[in-house]
Amino acid sequence: MGKTGVDQKQFRKMTEAPVRPLILKLAIPTTVSMLVTGIYNTADTYFVSQLGKSQSGAVSVVFSLMALIQAIGFTLGMGSGSILSRSLGAKDTDTASRALSTSFFSALGIGGLITVFGLIFIEPIMNMLGSTPTALPYAETYARYILLGAPIMMGTYVLNNLWRWEGKAIFSMIGIGFGGVLNIFLDPLLINVLDMGVAGAAIATLISQCISFLLLLVPVLLHKNIAKLSIRYFSKNLSFHGNIWFTGLPSLLRQGLASISTIFLNLQGGDLAGDAALSAMGIFSKVTMLIFCVLLGIGQGYQPVLGFNFGAKKWDRMKTAFRFTWIFGTFVMLVFAVPLFFFAPQLMPLFIDDAEVISIGTRALRLEAFMLPLLAANVMCNMTFQSMGERFKASFLSCLRQGLYFIPLILLLPYFFGISGIEAVYPVCDLLTCLTSLPFALHFLYALSNGRLPAQQESAQ
Repeated sequence: MGKTGVDQKQFRKMTEAPVRPLILKLAIPTTVSMLVTGIYNTADTYFVSQLGKSQSGAVSVVFSLMALIQAIGFTLGMGSGSILSRSLGAKDTDTASRALSTSFFSALGIGGLITVFGLIFIEPIMNMLGSTPTALPYAETYARYILLGAPIMMGTYVLNNLWRWEGKAIFSMIGIGFGGVLNIFLDPLLINVLDMGVAGAAIATLISQCISFLLLLVPVLLHKNIAKLSIRYFSKNLSFHGNIWFTGLPSLLRQGLASISTIFLNLQGGDLAGDAALSAMGIFSKVTMLIFCVLLGIGQGYQPVLGFNFGAKKWDRMKTAFRFTWIFGTFVMLVFAVPLFFFAPQLMPLFIDDAEVISIGTRALRLEAFMLPLLAANVMCNMTFQSMGERFKASFLSCLRQGLYFIPLILLLPYFFGISGIEAVYPVCDLLTCLTSLPFALHFLYALSNGRLPAQQESAQ
């Protein structure tokens, strides 16, 4: 596919502007949008938790289903986004447009299939995801609305990544942010005022996702983006589809394993402490994810800078970007770790008034606080190799925390340490993941310093 005209102003900004301010400028809107997403997920947990621990446990069960939908959407979005960014850095708009259009329409189609099969087999799916008998009716109610929104949710993730990878994250912030704020207001209205219970929380999520989708799509229809969205750009080349999926594979593994790990966590926690463990670890997941969203937002501001400069073969800028983002991300996580440790006992009662849930959640949060600063190493390495199209390194690193380490540990630690093993599983995973990621980070910096980084290794064609 031939190279065509590129937005020269945007190209110069991404490949010539000072790296550190550029990353911060892009990271602010991505962090805001990630935070708002995390806040409205936490809001769901908060308002549903007021209804009881069975209802709270049900949200934790359906969260793994949402993680699976998100995994597929992010796989297509991140895979196409990486190709898009590198192609724009190489001034190849046609390939960028094919990547966007192919992933967007694939997301809508796959989301539709998830809706149909999910609704048909909803009860066995909820049982498979680890629901207890008392939480099952609430889990089914919540899941029905989430399944109805699967195509919209997946399309939203693709469009969100379009704006991020083009370096126009302000559109992402507006779309995701407004939908998230709307959800926060809809939750108490539908759950409490209209007395819709768990169904109200699910409807609030569905409405907010639809609004986000429209807000992200409108500027595309107004041609504010560089890559073009059109069915005529949808690729019939299976290898191109494979390139998108394999480039996005780290996201699929990361999000998919997050869903699987949540199932294991629910099963192990439910066996040891019933709904109390489900509720406590559900709250733990939402609180830590809210903090993790900040690190992801910083990393998402870094990725398009790396992708553009990789396509333009500007290695020095890549080295500066990597080092700055790693150090800055570690510092930010340290800032969050200190208050999390000291205020965990006051944080848990904000969600639920149950002594057993509060006790389990407090211990888990305090242990995690020690490991938060270590998360930056894995996230930066993972995002770096995915941005460059180094699929195998990125895929391996993405499997560590939620898969290669988590699954054996969630089976072993509770066996030997009971509920304390449940509380400690994520901190232990974080430590091991950091130690594994460090050699990759140091080798990458060494290669850049010695000019050994190869040109784009895999064609986007």
